[in-house]
Amino acid sequence: MAGETPRVRSLLGTAEFVYAACLFAVAVVTVSVATQATGDPLAGQSPALALFFVLFGLFTISTGYHTPSGAHVSFDRVAQISCILVLGPVAAAWVNGLASLLYPWHRMASGRPWPQVLGASLHNAGLMALLSLVAGSLYLWAGGQVPLLALDANVLPALLLLLITMQLLNDLAMLLDSWISGGKLYWPFNGFVISVEGASALTALLVALVFNRMELPVVVLMLVVLATGLLALTQFARMRTHLEELVNERTRRLREQADELERQATRDQLTALYNRRFADRFLEEGVRDFVRQGRAFAIALLDLDHFKRINDHHSHQVGDEVLCRVAALLLENCRGTDMVARFGGEEFLICFPNTDLERAARACEHLRAALEHTDWSDIAPGLAVTLCAGVAQMRPGFDRSRLLREADQRLYAAKDAGRNRVEVDLAS
Repeated sequence: MAGETPRVRSLLGTAEFVYAACLFAVAVVTVSVATQATGDPLAGQSPALALFFVLFGLFTISTGYHTPSGAHVSFDRVAQISCILVLGPVAAAWVNGLASLLYPWHRMASGRPWPQVLGASLHNAGLMALLSLVAGSLYLWAGGQVPLLALDANVLPALLLLLITMQLLNDLAMLLDSWISGGKLYWPFNGFVISVEGASALTALLVALVFNRMELPVVVLMLVVLATGLLALTQFARMRTHLEELVNERTRRLREQADELERQATRDQLTALYNRRFADRFLEEGVRDFVRQGRAFAIALLDLDHFKRINDHHSHQVGDEVLCRVAALLLENCRGTDMVARFGGEEFLICFPNTDLERAARACEHLRAALEHTDWSDIAPGLAVTLCAGVAQMRPGFDRSRLLREADQRLYAAKDAGRNRVEVDLAS
């Protein structure tokens, strides 16, 4: 419990919570002022009607779900707009605000901390109360009827204003909330979500008309049909979302498997450098670029000196560790554009794109010195590792085999000259 208090204070002090609390306070003050100015919002109406719309609002909110893209789809607009058209904007502000205030608290059963739930409750209640009051007041100002009894030419513009205002203010509020929370910016203007919200608004008009004009049995029948339809749509949508998530997960795994197969096909298992198969393809591409565009291209064949002695005197395990350390040193001292491959046993190939012979030779000399001065004692006491390198440059008339042969000849020249040295194809 002692550790819980700082966490609670931290959650209560977030910008998101402060914003939610301020929004709720503004909504309470605004709706209270509107209530004093208009009088009893339920004058002539049964309190049971207000209770019904609170429960109806809770039901429609519960039919919401999240799409794989992160958008939230809900049918709560059915209850909110129909409440405005039956009870009026002030009463709807209280009713819709209360339903939104109550709904988030079920999340505590799934382990959500109460400050987080409280923040969501305050935010949703404040937002829905203000939306209902502002949009409903604009509806009345534009000539709308409460209660709504008919759809005629005089009331249609007011209804359109009500629907657009509810949607636009809600989307802008969600955009502001995502910005304040500092998370991923929520872009509310989603075509599918707007379509669902529009269908919900039209359904709300039907609910209001039936509620205001029909007998109780017809109203009850309509509500049963509507509830069944909403539950079926929600279940279908959640199943669809679940299937999309399964497909996305399967796609992700297949992509990972494909990447792993590609890695195995192009990488050396021990050192994780490129393998000879990939190196040959890379060389072919370099040769083609030289022929078509004249791009400078140099390579180096590197061979560890007396590597058999390392395996014989220490062990093959030590030899493997040396190969891995050498691979890491080569990568560390080469450019990101250079291609480093294990060409066989203790032999390595480095391709230097857009590099002339002189710069490639300097790079190899740097690698030779780095290897010579590396401390190998952590692998085996008294261990020393050096290399020979043969460097060649792509020239007119060369193909991949000829270029490799030139580098290989320089490599053997380095071995014949005493090892631990770099030899260059001087004919270049």
